[in-house]
Amino acid sequence: MHYVYLLESSAYPGQRYVGVTSDLRKRLAEHNAGKSPHTSKYAPWLLVTYIGFSDNQKAEAFERYLKSGSGHAFAKRRLR
Repeated sequence: MHYVYLLESSAYPGQRYVGVTSDLRKRLAEHNAGKSPHTSKYAPWLLVTYIGFSDNQKAEAFERYLKSGSGHAFAKRRLR
């Protein structure tokens, strides 16, 4: 499975991050351990939601959508 996930910083409420991974628990631990330069300054992170895909290409396409302008608006309204 491939997961598109949405994180929110517990230290900076409102700061969110969208990513894709095949190992959700490991990836969340990496974000919280500061191993990602894009997210380390906003740690610790809480998992808001995730969606599983059997196809990696579909997961990556959905991640790109969530990172777009309309995807940000969708996530803000629908993914809490």
